[in-house]
Amino acid sequence: MSDPVDESYAPRRKPVHDHVVLRGLRHRITRWGPPCAAPIVLLHGFLDAADTWQFLVDELPDEWSFVALDWRGFGGSDWQEGGYWFPDYLADLEALLGHVAREQPARLIGHSMGGNIAALYGGIRPGRIAWTVNLEGFGLPATAPEDAPGRYARWLDELARRPRQTAYATQQDLAKYLRSRNPRLTAPRASFIARAWSRRAGERYRLAADPRHRLVNPILYRREEAEACWRRGNAPMLLVLGAQSEYPARLGPDGTDDYFRSVFPQMVLARIAGVGHMMHHEDPAAVARLIEGFVGSLPSPPA
Repeated sequence: MSDPVDESYAPRRKPVHDHVVLRGLRHRITRWGPPCAAPIVLLHGFLDAADTWQFLVDELPDEWSFVALDWRGFGGSDWQEGGYWFPDYLADLEALLGHVAREQPARLIGHSMGGNIAALYGGIRPGRIAWTVNLEGFGLPATAPEDAPGRYARWLDELARRPRQTAYATQQDLAKYLRSRNPRLTAPRASFIARAWSRRAGERYRLAADPRHRLVNPILYRREEAEACWRRGNAPMLLVLGAQSEYPARLGPDGTDDYFRSVFPQMVLARIAGVGHMMHHEDPAAVARLIEGFVGSLPSPPA
């Protein structure tokens, strides 16, 4: 892109970083706001990190308190020897809630993978969640049993090769790449994300996420099981879609408004014009307005 990378994004609310051991792994957590018995828990998406919730936090009320973790193998959290299995994230969330919201129903905001985890958990532990804001966390396309042999073969082939990780000469190069992939991302935010997502490795910068996350999952995604969990959820949910996002269309008939209403009880559906899947990076103010309206409509908004 022709314009230079601008590194001027300055957080409005100061983050505080810490670590907590969850199920034997050291997880990096980030907090914003005053101490709270049950802060709003922010759950990032695939390859992302807690830091980039900064844009959304900066647009939400100062009196709201937040805690965000880097999932295992992402950001500043420990990597998992032997690879990653999706149910571990459900157990990690439960362990985190035992630390930060032990006595009260939890309030969750999740994006993509984080939204998936939140939605599943809400059905697995109905009554544990006060409300959820779900930013395009609606699962993967359905698979068929006959896909299994090829999937297992691909997994074995990928295990035999060392996962590759792209390196960048500078963090600014990564920021430029991010903007080339997503023109809706401003230069200041792209630069901020590049710093959050990368770590210096010798003379270059590599993504902080464990490259083994890119290995194909040998276990087929069983959408029917996800739906069974979603339907048991009984907490209010705001499901937010990006009008420019390609993700709902990938689901075919499982990506329609009517479908979402059929599987997510207590759901309020909203769509934001001019944004894609990474809506909280592209237009955090619009996302924040929806969240404030949703939470304000509930019986007990956050103190």
